[in-house]
Amino acid sequence: MLGENSFRKAIPSSHPSVSPYIGRFAPSPTGPLHLGSLYTALASFLDARRHNGRWLLRIDDLDTPRNVPGAVPAILECLRRFNLHWDGEVYYQSQHIDDYFDAVARLQGQIRLYHCVCSRKRLAAYPEVYPGFCRDRQTTDDSEYALRVKTDDETLSFEDRIQGTIRENPALQHGDFIIKRKDGIIAYQLAVVVDDHLQGVNQVVRGFDLLDSTARQVFLHDLLDYPVPEYMHVPIIVDSQGCKLSKQTRAEAVDENDPAATLILLLDWLKQKPPASLRHAAIPDILDWAIENWQPQRLKKIRAIEQAID
Repeated sequence: MLGENSFRKAIPSSHPSVSPYIGRFAPSPTGPLHLGSLYTALASFLDARRHNGRWLLRIDDLDTPRNVPGAVPAILECLRRFNLHWDGEVYYQSQHIDDYFDAVARLQGQIRLYHCVCSRKRLAAYPEVYPGFCRDRQTTDDSEYALRVKTDDETLSFEDRIQGTIRENPALQHGDFIIKRKDGIIAYQLAVVVDDHLQGVNQVVRGFDLLDSTARQVFLHDLLDYPVPEYMHVPIIVDSQGCKLSKQTRAEAVDENDPAATLILLLDWLKQKPPASLRHAAIPDILDWAIENWQPQRLKKIRAIEQAID
């Protein structure tokens, strides 16, 4: 284990530096798209198309208890309605279970994983950093357990294209984290790393709320010897109370009756300053303008954008 003052070299990237560009949008089928998720999809789409890249669609359907029947076709139809057409076949996490467990086996081969039998009640007093209760347990004959990965006391650094240089020590800020839950479902942190590797994703554009996960994912990329993507975390949309627009806050589904007006609204939120002449244009013309004039640097260092949401 490295000392707490050790430091991993930053991944340089103030703009996309790899070619060809491969990005993705990865919604969970827990309901229809809302404006916040469509906003992120649009940012990801524009960034890919501006750099003549591929834009892939992944359905993050591993967390089966949260999946909602009919959500997948609703998501696909919404993207089509807004002319956000993806490249290739839709990728479903549920079709890659064996790939996740292959990654688990690789980590086990590195003696990186251990059984955790801690209850939610026991961990309630430690919401941020796992204190390592099970790290040195000798017994592994457990009927119900999560798998945690051992983190190193090492500072990771990466360059976010909007948020700048990010430095984090996963061991100090999160502790050993779960990569397989007690219910047997592969956790998000591992699944997204395997998915991005399998799809060849080298550009990740997503919301600022996921920035906190990135160092843990970089850590797993390194352990599995996968190339690390470049990242760009766009600001999230919040209401006047600072609450993120999300399904958890009962955000309503995207109104598809006037997609052109909605695209203009989202471009305003992305600070792209669409001209007044565009407000009555057809969807393809709006997207052509947005791709040609895409300037994500206008979002530099912004973490959240407050909007009055009806």
